[in-house]
Amino acid sequence: MPPKKTTDKKVEAPKKAAPPAKKTAAPATTKVPPPERKQKVSVQKSEKLLKSKKRQVVKRQKKADKDAEMVRRYYKYRRALRSQDRDLRNRRIIARAVGKYFVEAEPKVAFVIRIRGINGLAPKPRKILQILRLRQIFNGVFVRLNKASLTLLKMIAPYIAWGYPSRQCIRNLMYKRGYARFRGQRKRLNNGIIEKSLGKHKIICMEDMIHQLITCGKKFRETAKFLAPFQLSAPTGGLKAKRKHFIEGGHYGNREQYISKLIMKMV
Repeated sequence: MPPKKTTDKKVEAPKKAAPPAKKTAAPATTKVPPPERKQKVSVQKSEKLLKSKKRQVVKRQKKADKDAEMVRRYYKYRRALRSQDRDLRNRRIIARAVGKYFVEAEPKVAFVIRIRGINGLAPKPRKILQILRLRQIFNGVFVRLNKASLTLLKMIAPYIAWGYPSRQCIRNLMYKRGYARFRGQRKRLNNGIIEKSLGKHKIICMEDMIHQLITCGKKFRETAKFLAPFQLSAPTGGLKAKRKHFIEGGHYGNREQYISKLIMKMV
């Protein structure tokens, strides 16, 4: 058979896509400005926002400065008390070396706790307890010791336990059970309330109040008056002999420095 004749077929080139039609640009429009009232309102809002931000910055700076001042006062009081202790220790050493006696300074502040209720309470002791703000059992207050206050304490001795608390005991009392009379209400102690009430006396924080109570400072009266009576719990183990004096194995009367042990049982 004769070979088949091959016929060459022409390969067609792909058709080019038509170029996209050019978009006609929209006619330029002039932006209409907002009304004059709206412009004023927006300006006022921006000014208020800027002022509020400035106030916040100033407020934060004041708070930081105040916190730094409180810390500074804490270390200042601590240095002063340590210096006082060092001076007393040196005087004792000198007196012992010379062969003489060193007479300690008498305590200036006492903490008084009411340990008996109203049964069998005569009118005079009742009135004295009201004057000292000891209206409920296990209420406690700080008292400046002088001739008048010592006379009152002797007259109500069978109904109270009192003594000279240590520094650490006073600090624990203030931080754990410290309340104040603020605007007719009993409020938990904080630096804000203290500054609002006693800022005019240059007492702005808890450490200032503690220092006044420890050292019986010039503003002790204002500090003690600002404090609400401490509401303590019944002591651990109870009071087994209320009607006996402390030196007889009981609980009432002057305990001197041993009042701190009783307070720590009641905090």
